[in-house]
Amino acid sequence: MMGGSGSKGKGYWPFSGSGGGDEPAKDGQEQSLARVRSIRNATPFVFTRRSSLYFDEDGDLAHEFYEETVVTKNGRKKAKLKRIHKNLIPQGIIKLDHPCIHVDFPVVICEV
Repeated sequence: MMGGSGSKGKGYWPFSGSGGGDEPAKDGQEQSLARVRSIRNATPFVFTRRSSLYFDEDGDLAHEFYEETVVTKNGRKKAKLKRIHKNLIPQGIIKLDHPCIHVDFPVVICEV
């Protein structure tokens, strides 16, 4: 799917008129009932998101971690930063301070 990580590519989207592309065909009554349930339970607001921060071994929280290494080249010592990839724990799901509108919500909110 071109254009990012929208949820439409997964085959189910509660704001759309159809059930989804990956589902097997249902009879008409069952499909319309499922559609009504999903629209009623769907909200255009997003209350949580996955954090892009990580904890290191010391419990520090940051996007990236580096360690300073000393490299000796031609008798000269030079300090370099080496990025750490191991032993990092993702922060996980965090609650947003203010709800946001979902990026795939198909309604024009304001026209200029």
